[in-house]
Amino acid sequence: MKVRALFVGMLLASTTALPARAGEPITLKVSPAVSFAPANLVVRTTIPSDAANRAVEIIAESSDFYRSSEIELEGDKAARTNTFEFRSLPPGTYEVRATLYGASGKRGEVRQRVNVIASGAGDR
Repeated sequence: MKVRALFVGMLLASTTALPARAGEPITLKVSPAVSFAPANLVVRTTIPSDAANRAVEIIAESSDFYRSSEIELEGDKAARTNTFEFRSLPPGTYEVRATLYGASGKRGEVRQRVNVIASGAGDR
């Protein structure tokens, strides 16, 4: 039983993002961290209000799959939290990246790994 608990703890530790330190330009939370295919991932970014913020790009990428989404931000008038949803992702280990852009280029980037497991119902 202890071995199983240790394994699950290691799996969860490898799929969760570390909390951001104060003053970072963007944070990321992806849920669920582990799911069965076809998976729906909810990606939540938190961006402190700043007049320099222009856009945020979210990418979900595995060795066989790529999907991205980008929205424009209205600087310090933009919503602090943005939610993205990636639907029907096939099996794989995904790196989900959130990149914040300003007028002069990249302002910050965060990453989180998630696992989408084949359900056994024909997923490959």
